[in-house]
This record gives sequence, structure tokens and C-alpha cells, in this order.
Amino acid sequence: MAIKSIYESRKYIKATLLMLAVAIGLFTLYLSNRLVEKIANEEKKKMEIWAEAENQLTDPNIEGDLGFQLRVVQGNTTIPAILVDDHGEIKATVNIDTIGVKKADQFLRKRLVEFQSENERIVVPVDEDTNYYVYYGQSSVLIQLKYYPYVVLAIVALFMLVSYAAFSSSTRAEQNKVWVGLAKETAHQLGTPISSLMGWVDCLEMGVMPENAGDEMKKDIHRLEIITERFSKIGSEPVLDKLEMNAVLSTAINYMETRSGKGVSIHYRPSNDPIYCMVNVNLFQWVVENLIKNSIDAMEGKGFIYCAIRSLKGRVYIDFTDNGKGIPRNQIKSIFKPGFTTKKRGWGLGLSLAKRIIQEYHGGEIMVKESIPFEKTTIRIVLKTV
Repeated sequence: MAIKSIYESRKYIKATLLMLAVAIGLFTLYLSNRLVEKIANEEKKKMEIWAEAENQLTDPNIEGDLGFQLRVVQGNTTIPAILVDDHGEIKATVNIDTIGVKKADQFLRKRLVEFQSENERIVVPVDEDTNYYVYYGQSSVLIQLKYYPYVVLAIVALFMLVSYAAFSSSTRAEQNKVWVGLAKETAHQLGTPISSLMGWVDCLEMGVMPENAGDEMKKDIHRLEIITERFSKIGSEPVLDKLEMNAVLSTAINYMETRSGKGVSIHYRPSNDPIYCMVNVNLFQWVVENLIKNSIDAMEGKGFIYCAIRSLKGRVYIDFTDNGKGIPRNQIKSIFKPGFTTKKRGWGLGLSLAKRIIQEYHGGEIMVKESIPFEKTTIRIVLKTV
């Protein structure tokens, strides 16, 4: 299975965000339209009741208590309406403000035309030969509700635009950190064997060569080959081999022991039984080296590092413990992110590479098991056994 980089996966995140925004917009429009239709139907019923109550109030033949009809007429405070007779003459208006309007009649005629196009008229029978008609418009609540989904969509669009800009900026910043860190890590990795080979060249020029010079130069050249292979595997799918993990760990730890300084003591406890996993030896040993280097930095070059390996229920657990300054609780989730470092001269790539190698290339896990400041910090690697 091809391995996808973190930047390729972010394309799917952007597409998901876009589809989510579209879905929110369509769902909001659907709900708003349903609600507008419902309120419009309710307003039509209210206007029919209002028209009937208005007719009864103006009918001289109806006697008795008309308090209910009056309350119905007075209760309409939001829906604008115009009552006209069968000759088109305006008989009454409600919720239409004509104060300050110079040509009130023209203004009302214009509103009447608008109402005729907005809603179906309501017929109010006056007698057997006469009908009045009620034309009404949209209430202020209904008008606001019609514009509401577009306001929501504008807010969602603005939010998505800001989120996309922030996401893109974060991605570019992270890419820059990775490239800078990778360049510095390359220089750092190449520095030691190249410096050693330059020393051997000086010895050759002076004509003084120790007996083991050839073997040491072969080791430096082999180290350069390992470094080249490691960096060539980043971004591509590495070949995994079935290897015995006690031996793999022992080789990496022995290499770091000779380069850890006199103040650092490294203790390794292998398992009693052989443990086999599918790993790429060069990449996995790179992880071990990075973890030990981080422990040495955390101890400021003085302390102990304890490594233990055990298997349980098809899993192998590899713990690296040191007595350094520890990891603050609020930084535990950030230490594996590219560019994150607490060192003045660090570039924050070692642990992010370790996470990528373990999780994406080996299908395992790497985590901070526990951290007690200046007492112990344990980084755990979990892999499947075969």
C-alpha cells in the first residue's frame, strides 16, 4: 500500500471542510424555506380571520359584544394589509406608516400593487351583491427570516475563508520547518563520518597511519551509506524485513554508547526470548538514535538511560527511560510535531521523524508513557510481532 504524506492527506481535509460548508449552507436554506412557507401559511390564516373580524366590526347589521373581533383586529401588529371595495377604492389600511409621506394615496397604491403580486387576495363578503378584498404583504418577521439563511451563509463563507487561510498558512509554516529541519539534520548526520574521514586524510598526508585505520575508514564509509539510505527512504515506502528485535536494539544502543559521553550511562535489558518484527533496520535504528540523543540533551550530558524490551499478546513494547528534566504536561502532545523543540540549538525534527517512521512505515505507535520532572521520562514504542 502506498504511503501518503501528511501534506497529501491535508488535501482531503480541505475538501471535507468545503463539502461540510456546502452541506451546512444547503441544509440551512432548506430549513429556512420550510419555515418561511409555514409562517406564510400561518399569516394567510391570520389575515383571513382579521378580514372576517374587520367585516363584522364595520357591518351595521351585527349587534352585540364585538370585543373579540376588536381584539383580533388590534392583534395584528406585524402584517401590512389594505382593504379595498369592489371598485378598487381603498377603505382601510393596517401596519402601513404614511406619516410624513406627501402623496399618501400614490404611496398606498404602490403598496397595493406590491401586495397583489405577493399574496392571493382574501374575499370579504359584505352583502349579496358586494365584496371587499384584503391585500396583504409580508410581515417584518417573515422578511427577516427570508434574509436569515443568506446572512448565515455569508458568515459560514467568511469562517471557511479565514479557516482556509489559517490552515494554508499553518501548512506552509510547517513545511518550511520540515525542510529547514531536514537540511540541518542531514548536515548533522553527515558531519561526524565526514569529519572522521577528513582526519584520516590528514593522517595520510602526514604519512602516519594506525594499524586499524582501514577498518575505521570502512566504518565511516558504511555510516555514510546508512545515512544516505535513511534519507532516501523518507517519502517512499521502505522494505521491511523480519528481524530479531533484541539484536536490532543492541546494535543501535552499542553505537550510541560510544558517542554519548562519559557522564551518560546506558543500560539495556533484552528480553529472555527472541522477538521478531517486520522492520527496516536502518530507519528503526535511526529512531533509537534520536530517542537516545533527546535523552542525553534532557539530562544535559549527565545521567542514565534505561532501555527495556518485552512482548505481550502479539505486541512488542520498547521503553526508553531517562532521568532528565522531563516533559511539561502541556507539551506532551506537541513534542512529535515538526518544528517543536525546547532546545536553543534544536530544529525539532528528530521526534517528528521518529513518529513518522514508527507509525506510517512500521504501523506501530510511539508515545510518552510517563514523565516526572527530574525523576524519569519514558518514551514507549509499540510494534506488532510476527
